[in-house]
This record gives sequence, C-alpha cells and structure tokens, in this order.
Amino acid sequence: MPPDAVPAPRRWLAEGRASWRLALAVVFVALLLDNMLLTVVVPIIPTFLYTTEYKGANSSAAPRQPESAPSAEEASPFSSVFSYFDNSTVTVSGSTSTTEPLNGTMSGHTLQPPTSPPPPPSGCLEGEEFLANENVRVGLLFASKALVQLMVNPFVGLLTNRIGYHIPMFIGFIIMFLSTVMFAFSGTYTLLFIARALQGVGSSFSSVAGLGMLASIYTDDFERGNAMGIALGGLALGVLIGAPFGSVMYEFMGKASPFLVLAFLALLDGALQLCILQPSKISPESTQGTPVFTLLRDPYILVAAGALCFSNMGVAMLEPTLPIWMMQTMCSPKWQLGMAFLPASISYLIGTNLFGVLANKMGRWLCSLIGMAVVGISLLCVPLAKSIYGLIGPNGGLGFAIGMVDSSMMPIMGYLVDLRHTSIYGNVYAIADVAFCMGFAIGPSTGGAIVRAIGFPWLMVIIGVINIAYAPLCWYLRSPPAREEKIAILSQECPMQTKSYTTQKPLRDFPLTDDSDVEAENEE
Repeated sequence: MPPDAVPAPRRWLAEGRASWRLALAVVFVALLLDNMLLTVVVPIIPTFLYTTEYKGANSSAAPRQPESAPSAEEASPFSSVFSYFDNSTVTVSGSTSTTEPLNGTMSGHTLQPPTSPPPPPSGCLEGEEFLANENVRVGLLFASKALVQLMVNPFVGLLTNRIGYHIPMFIGFIIMFLSTVMFAFSGTYTLLFIARALQGVGSSFSSVAGLGMLASIYTDDFERGNAMGIALGGLALGVLIGAPFGSVMYEFMGKASPFLVLAFLALLDGALQLCILQPSKISPESTQGTPVFTLLRDPYILVAAGALCFSNMGVAMLEPTLPIWMMQTMCSPKWQLGMAFLPASISYLIGTNLFGVLANKMGRWLCSLIGMAVVGISLLCVPLAKSIYGLIGPNGGLGFAIGMVDSSMMPIMGYLVDLRHTSIYGNVYAIADVAFCMGFAIGPSTGGAIVRAIGFPWLMVIIGVINIAYAPLCWYLRSPPAREEKIAILSQECPMQTKSYTTQKPLRDFPLTDDSDVEAENEE
C-alpha cells in the first residue's frame, strides 16, 4: 500500500510510536497518576479512621453530656485539646470535668491568651490517646507502599533488561487501576493497608520502566536532564493535585469519589499506552546491563541515592504526622489537611522544571547540595507555625528544595552509569526508586513512633539536621572519575559539566517501531 493510501489514524499511530515526545508524555501521565494516588490518601486516611473507629466512643459520650451538671464543665475537654499549643499532655476523658470543678471559671483565662481565639468546639477533636496511636498506624499504612516497592524494584530492573520497558509499564497500569478501585470501596484499616501495598507493586513497574525508557531514548546528557525534569514535573503535578483534590472531594462528595475519578483517568492512561507503546511487543536490550549489586558497590551512585532518600524522607515524615498535628493544635477542618501541602506541591513543580535546565549549567552537584541544606532549614521551621498560614513558607521552601535535588540526581544516576558502567538503565533507576522508597518507608513508619515518644517538633529537628549534615557529601559528585575502559568512549573528559557525550553503544531510533528493531539486528 503506498504511503498516501494509509489511513490517517494508522499514519498518526505510526508517527506517534516513533516519537520521543509522545513516549515522554506516556511516562509523564503514568507518574502523574501514580503520585496523585500517593498523596490523595494523605488527608483522607487520618480523618476517615478517626470517624469510623472513634465514632463509638464519641456516640457513647454524647448522651452523658446533657445529663452532666453545668455547661461550663463541658468546655474543659475542649480546652485541654486546644492547650496542645503549649505541649501539655492532658488526657481527655470523662473524669476531667469532675476532678477539676474550677476549670469552668479558669478556662476563660487559660484559653484566650496563648495563641489565637479558640475555634468552635465542634472543630476540635477529642481523644488524645487515640490520635497518638493513630500516628503510628497511619504511618505504617503509608509506609507499606514504599516497603513493597522496595522489595519489587530489583526484580523489575532485571525484567526490563530481559523484555524491555513497554510490557512492565502496562503491567504497572493494570495494578494501579486495581489498587485505586480497592481504595474506593475499602472500609477497614486492613483493606486500606492491602490497597496501599498493592499500589507499591504497580508504582514499581511504572517508575522503573518509565525512567529507564527515557534514559535509553535521550542519550545526550543535556536532553536527558530536560526530559527527566519534564517527567518529574508529572510527579510534581500529581503531588500538587493529589492532597488538595482528595481533601475537597472527601469533604463534599465522600471517600470513594476521588478514587473513582483516578480510576477513570487510569483507564485513559492505559488506552494511551496501548496506542503508543505496543505493550505486547518484547524488545530486550542488546547488551547485558551491569548487575544491581555491582552498582550498589559504586560509592558515587550510593551518594546520589542517599541524597534522594534523605531529602524525600522529610516530606514522607510530614504526610502522616502533619495532618494529625494540625487536628490537635489547630483544630483544622478536613479540607485544610490537604491544602497544607499545596505550597510544597506548587514549589516542587516549579523547582523540577526550573532546575531541569539550570542544574546542568550551575552544576548538578551544587544544585543538590544547596537543595538538601534548604530542605533541612525548611523542616526546622515547620513546628513554628501556629496556623495553616504559617505553614506556607516552610512547606513552600521544602517543595522547591526537593525539586532541586530530584531534578539534579535523576540525570546524574544515568550519567554515572554511562561514565562508569554499561549504558543499560533499568537497574540504576531501580536503585533510584529504591532510594525514594526507603525515604517513604522509613519516614512514615518511624515518624509516628517518634512523634508519640518525643513530639512532632523534635521529629522535624531530627530529620532537618540529618539533611543539613548530609548535604556536603554532594560535593563528591562534582567530578566523578570514569572507568579506564570508558575514558576512550567519552568524547570529553570533564564529567559533570559536559553537555553531551557518546554512549557505549550507537544511538538507535526510539525502539517502538518495527524498523528500529530490524536496524538493530543488522548492526549486530
């Protein structure tokens, strides 16, 4: 059939499968949906568990309040909750109103001066002991996704070397869709835990295969940095939309509504992958990639992975603990719990897109060093906030700084493989994703326990100091040495500052068309 006789839709598909930009769009959408699901649960889970599991205690206490003597005594439980600004640890129980009969007259003096006028009693939550325990349980639920992803990532890296990137990407879509539907209809902690863990499996397939595919397409260092910045922009946009979207939808339309919307968007992503990636086609790499354990023995890859881990651990600790801290100290309504993360999400979106280009000019090592220092300073400022408006500055700085680190370290991981190992990228981006997962596994699981033991402010001090202390190690990424056998391959000898280099294997067309595979076989 002559080219002019080919129907327009088929011609569009053929051109799309050979387009690098459409492949980048597929990865962008996959990361967007993955991180929307990651953060949409942040404002929903704490209040949902409080409503469902603490309802019995509230309903049993409700009939007793009209029968108790004066109404002034009823105000004492609310005053004890509001006094958490002063780090007091008064246990809320029915006996407080009887053991402190003078609090009805004293509460007017103790409530007004400390910070701001108290909100209506209906806005505050009772049950300090339940909220303290919920810190740990919510942290473990959030960490389950990262723990599962941590275990699955190495196997996905090996799988991409054997069958290519397209099939794992589509497998990730299927699993993510099932996890989203399960979130919508889960009503217990156990089912929510399983849905979160299932999301970790799907996220592993999508992120490792997607980032590895981009690194194999964009072999020029400058173009790869730009592409990674755009892909991480999808991640940032998902984080940006997820928490506010979840809190507003949950407040006004119920728990299932945000997850059903995400499930519909996931179906559209699956249709896009079917059209562009041809996930039924196996396209293994022509050469054997460097084993994971060999890459893990490379100190420069470990430094880059550590920067990804610790910078993201800060926001991972905030996700389960900040909403509960706001419920205790600010008596925040449900919609504010997600909106508190909005400044971080917007600034992260700006940071990843801005420094995807600037980091290559100023030095990615310097960009990540400054970013980690700003992460630490921002975390130290979070406990100083007395209202949701006080969180705008610290959270905005936190998101912008993490964007600096992520947009610098992702291209560095691919560059280090080109410089010191075989230019096959599945395993190194599995390591990068493992670093993310360790941050999001250790952060929530330990954060809740630390808050219960020594309080939320000290948690922020610990993780902030860790980031500031780790920042100088990024200096070692300024000029990493090449392996002897790779020096002759690289076109220039000034590592982290070069804008282009020649990889170990010749540049191939984007491996989504039949012609590119035929050419690869002829070259061999």
